[in-house]
Amino acid sequence: MSRLCIITARGGSKRIPKKNIKEFLGKPIIAYSIEAALNSGVFDEVMVSTDSEEIAEVAKKYGAKVPFMRSAENANDFAGTREVCKEVLDEYEKEGKAFDLFACIYPTAPFLTGEKIKKAVEELEASEAFSLVPVVRFSFPPQRGVVIKDGLMAFVHPEFAQARSQDLEPMYHDCGQFYILKTEPFLKEFALVTSKTLPFVLPEEEVQDIDNFSDWALAEMKYRLLREE
Repeated sequence: MSRLCIITARGGSKRIPKKNIKEFLGKPIIAYSIEAALNSGVFDEVMVSTDSEEIAEVAKKYGAKVPFMRSAENANDFAGTREVCKEVLDEYEKEGKAFDLFACIYPTAPFLTGEKIKKAVEELEASEAFSLVPVVRFSFPPQRGVVIKDGLMAFVHPEFAQARSQDLEPMYHDCGQFYILKTEPFLKEFALVTSKTLPFVLPEEEVQDIDNFSDWALAEMKYRLLREE
């Protein structure tokens, strides 16, 4: 089975300038994603999709390929991940290359390891599912969430207001680290979360959104703690 790894790294981050190549504990944060993909040993090619020459140079320095640059259409603030992946697959097809499976890895996923990627790929290939998505359990049950209306608090689901947390069904959310998909179903459904998606459960300490500088600092703290353990 042929496998491709796509690392999506658009330039022009506004909240954290040059976010995808900003130094994270000694090296550009994108390097962690590239190294994890390479160390997994499961891909025929590891490439970075970017519109930035600077990001492209860093990506190549750490071992990824940048066979073509991302189009302007998929480099704006409204471009979606699925559109970027489709563009990459289309460009490879023009070169006569096709892949049975591909992974889409975000460039800001320092907690990702080669071992996790390898395990995830093996789980998907051994199943009848079309895709696999890493998820993490909500630390507080969403069933007991509240909203504020006219300055007053109200339960979203009043029927769960008095329920014990341990009695509520655990709920999970996308970790925002990577997706693994079988190519044919992806192209047919054009969705990252397909009609048959496997969950890949990760512990909360290995998950951190990085949308602002506070998130970045928290991610570095978590990473240091994990290394110490």
